[in-house]
Amino acid sequence: MNILYHNRHRISAVSMGGLIFCTSILAFAQNGNNEGEWSSYAADAGSTKYTSLSQIDENNFGSLEVAWRWQSIDAELDLEQLVENGSDISFGRLQATPLMVDGVLYMLTALNQVAAIDAASGTTLWTHDPEIYLSGAPISPLGFHHRGVAYWSDGDQTRILLATNDGYIISLDASSGLVDENFAGGRIDMTVGIPRAERDVPDWQGAQAVGSVSPPMVVGNTLIVQQITSNRPHFKERPPTWIRGYDIPTGELRWTFHGIPQQGEFGVETWREESWRYTGNGGVWTQMSADLELGYVYLPMEAPTNDFYGGHRPGDNLFTQSLVALDASTGQRVWHFQMIHHGIWDYDTPAAPNLMDITVDGREIKAIAQVTKQGFTYVFDRATGVPVWPIIEREVPPSTIPGERASATQPFPTKPPAFAPQGLTIDDLIDFTPELRAEAINILNTYTYGPLFTPPSLPRDDGHRGTILRPGAGGGANWPGAGIDPESGILFIPSADNPTVPFMGTLAPGESNFNYTRVTNQGVRGPQGLPILKPPYSTITAIDMNLGEILWQVANGDGAARVENNPALQGIKLPPLGGGGRHPLLVTATLLIHAQNTSDGPKLIARDKLNGEELAAIDLPGNASAAPMSFSVDDKQYIALSVSGQPTPELIVYALP
Repeated sequence: MNILYHNRHRISAVSMGGLIFCTSILAFAQNGNNEGEWSSYAADAGSTKYTSLSQIDENNFGSLEVAWRWQSIDAELDLEQLVENGSDISFGRLQATPLMVDGVLYMLTALNQVAAIDAASGTTLWTHDPEIYLSGAPISPLGFHHRGVAYWSDGDQTRILLATNDGYIISLDASSGLVDENFAGGRIDMTVGIPRAERDVPDWQGAQAVGSVSPPMVVGNTLIVQQITSNRPHFKERPPTWIRGYDIPTGELRWTFHGIPQQGEFGVETWREESWRYTGNGGVWTQMSADLELGYVYLPMEAPTNDFYGGHRPGDNLFTQSLVALDASTGQRVWHFQMIHHGIWDYDTPAAPNLMDITVDGREIKAIAQVTKQGFTYVFDRATGVPVWPIIEREVPPSTIPGERASATQPFPTKPPAFAPQGLTIDDLIDFTPELRAEAINILNTYTYGPLFTPPSLPRDDGHRGTILRPGAGGGANWPGAGIDPESGILFIPSADNPTVPFMGTLAPGESNFNYTRVTNQGVRGPQGLPILKPPYSTITAIDMNLGEILWQVANGDGAARVENNPALQGIKLPPLGGGGRHPLLVTATLLIHAQNTSDGPKLIARDKLNGEELAAIDLPGNASAAPMSFSVDDKQYIALSVSGQPTPELIVYALP
């Protein structure tokens, strides 16, 4: 069966027989963790971020205390002895969310060390060091970091699986931490067979390796692994970041999915002038989701090489910036939908899609919802790829950069409404005082601005600074993604409103072979050091997915330090500013939980799921750096969260007294 849905290329091959077959095999809802465990990065393969635990509620959340805290074992490494200039290696981004299975937490550090920790006491049971710091500089521009590991069991064997920053896949015995030698000899080199990335091939212009910063996905006995590559140097011939499926017991490579189609493959015609031959990136860097009943894995695809200029890659560029469903056992494409044609805004699909069961106009739908940097939620039947609500092509502004051939249209969902502000007009500018508004207008007139999908532009000698993107390149939504309440059918999305300007230009010969590239990514400074836009600057939005309508939206935090302390605003009553940041969410049977930045320090916040009201808060000992999770041991509920901003990053675990 090969069910396809494409809004762009006018191919629709959904047979009645296929529809009947797919409907008949849909059975299981995505209901979060199982009996107090947390066996996948976002609770379950469907990325719900939901737990049915209810011991911690609005009446006692404020009484939470630290049950135990675990310091990152990266601090125990004598890096100066291990690595030349090792003191320059940073391990402060403790971004992983642990798993919990059978009373054991499995945690990953910034330097990709794995630790098994007793979930009740915080005692370290075993550790494994893959020594990624020996590989040199980190592949990510954000430095060494990783979001987690995957867990697999066949009833007899249990394994912890990770894909490292430096491009290896490792399988560990979950009970001992020992490397599984049956897994292709102990570890797999992710670079093998990847053009312009293999370790034994002489560098081309400092050719880049591939690696990973996100947990792989387990579907049955298949491990699906995504890749990233460096965004430097500035050459169009970067490695493609293909997605691969491996047999977990043996480590055998089962399949490869080419996010940039190769010769003769479906979609290669969307890479005009044979640009598929050299263009890189185009895979998945963030988390993935899966429907274990269907056996499908869902890929949130990134942009192709050169996020902001595509003159060297004409065409729509499938399957970049798409949601792609694959049969996890074979790697065969089942359906796809491209959400950005010929991307030139750095609007990577940034987070795992959420699987949820909804009822629309009396019709039960096994749905999948993909939140995006551009502020849209694209919703599909997850078996067929058919949109739940119409998605229509609309004309968008043309590019003014020489050689750029932007798509004339982009797909716009008719439901749900956008959860983030899109595009920019004078009405969006800060207006706390007439003087600030007048200054903001003068600043705005030095830029190109307009509706969503206004293309980047070149700065000019007359003072023109380029194009303001809103949402900015960071979103909208980003890697924190969304969470769901499977009982109510509500989707919760943390979002930011932070416009950015890609400063487009050229580099000297030998430094780049792009006609144009983003030299830097700039913010937009407003009047008197204030933001140029009205608040709120971060929000949380709840969408009733049965109706496709926003249930509520609240500013995430009342204050923002650079606003509330600005002398230009003394004596002015300010609205909620939403300066709390865009932190990942945890959804429980009783609460919506997330971290928040405040002028009084970082906090963990509990909200009412039905109206967004803040119910309680506790102080955090450091800045939250990861997604929270919850588990139970001996009928006691815990909440765990990684924090940084102190000498040694920590995993902090809370429980009731």
